[in-house]
Amino acid sequence: MHTLRIVGVPEHFNLPWQLALEQDAFLKAGVKVEWQYNKAGTGSMVNALRNDEVDLALVLTEGIVSAIINGLEAKIVKQFITSPLIWGIHTGPTSGITSAMHCQNCKIAISRFGSGSHLMAMVDAEANGRKVTEENFTVVGDIDGALKSLNSNESQLFYWEKFTTKPWVDHGSLKRIGEFLTPWPCFVVAASNKAIHEKKEAIAIVLEIISKVSMEFVSSPHAVQWLIERFEMKPEDATSWFYSTDWSYDHSISAKMLQNVMHALQKVGAIKAPIHADLLCSKDLILK
Repeated sequence: MHTLRIVGVPEHFNLPWQLALEQDAFLKAGVKVEWQYNKAGTGSMVNALRNDEVDLALVLTEGIVSAIINGLEAKIVKQFITSPLIWGIHTGPTSGITSAMHCQNCKIAISRFGSGSHLMAMVDAEANGRKVTEENFTVVGDIDGALKSLNSNESQLFYWEKFTTKPWVDHGSLKRIGEFLTPWPCFVVAASNKAIHEKKEAIAIVLEIISKVSMEFVSSPHAVQWLIERFEMKPEDATSWFYSTDWSYDHSISAKMLQNVMHALQKVGAIKAPIHADLLCSKDLILK
């Protein structure tokens, strides 16, 4: 029996993985899944892939594209979420800042360089004519570090998924001053090249199962209630997120979408140049 070490963020997007584990769906199909949550996000999970600490990671599209082009020995093996991520743009409750547009020389809290919080801050700034450099960023590790940094005014901006940060916004420890919609589908499954070589069959089984369980989750009359109970989401937030989020149920990915990601990353200096989209993907993933 193959063992797959899989990591994802402790957010609502990954509920189908938790449901599959609770159903023993992977184990019944002959694959032992060792699941771990990583609240530090894509940059940290990329490092876990690089250090052979995990086989698969549920990561942001832009983060893994940037990492692979910059030398990470990994490939995208599945599109997971096909809808964009809604980023909340946050500041501290006493910063006095009301818009990112009014924050020309602010410090921006990021989990780490190469993370979504880093790349999206750059993409948003570029799209709105704001200039940011490496000196503008403050590495805080995770959302706990961001809360500390923003509340002490060591940093003034922080990009993180809107519904994940909503409890802190509701409690007043964060202030949301805007939103930014990722211009492409947000989450993919990535695997290390080593895992693809050594555990190809197990990966295929797991991806087939997660497609099936994701479809079952979407069609379940209990889906919104599960989100409320498991993630302490308000009913209106759980409903809004559920109906704005789409999963992938097949083995394809858009080459044009990947080209768009690379174009945006090149514009902000995250990569030197685009590569062929098929070099980002495993051979079993169909480019369309």
